[in-house]
Amino acid sequence: MKEGRFSWLLRSKEKRPSGILTTSFIVLELEQIYIGGILVELTVYLAGQIHDNWRDEVAKMAEEKNLPLIFVGPQTNHDRSDQIGEEILGKQPGNLYKDDAASDINNFRTQVLMQKSDIVIALFGEKYKQWNTAMDASTAIAMNKPTIIIRPQSLIHPLKELSNKANVTVETVEQALEVISYIFE
Repeated sequence: MKEGRFSWLLRSKEKRPSGILTTSFIVLELEQIYIGGILVELTVYLAGQIHDNWRDEVAKMAEEKNLPLIFVGPQTNHDRSDQIGEEILGKQPGNLYKDDAASDINNFRTQVLMQKSDIVIALFGEKYKQWNTAMDASTAIAMNKPTIIIRPQSLIHPLKELSNKANVTVETVEQALEVISYIFE
């Protein structure tokens, strides 16, 4: 395996007190990995709840391991995700139509990003309802995307069929990254 350097661009969005949403970029220097003379850089779709910073923790752990990964995922701004249908298509005649319009656009975004991904990690936790995570994991499996499911022991039984269809099921983010790290050995 040959190694070199490359820049990894991370984008972060922040809402200012004025209500303006700003975007900032951080460039990280990481190792390039070549296997058989081919540069390997993988895109990982991070499916799961959007209510905390677990995606940032995954990116930080991957950086610490010098893994050449690019992370994408669902819209993590919940209000934006809920309002996107009306923002693009205009006021809808009721909540059913508002949710349907937002779902169409969110599903479009997910499909594009998932199709461009090399791997999908689906994180199931105990704190939030996991409908979108289950949908994203099922979609990834149906698209034949290599899929890693992260789930606690308490969800072994409810997720047994989905876990059986995934390539790998683990209990922690660290274990999921170790699985991916093994690709580069």
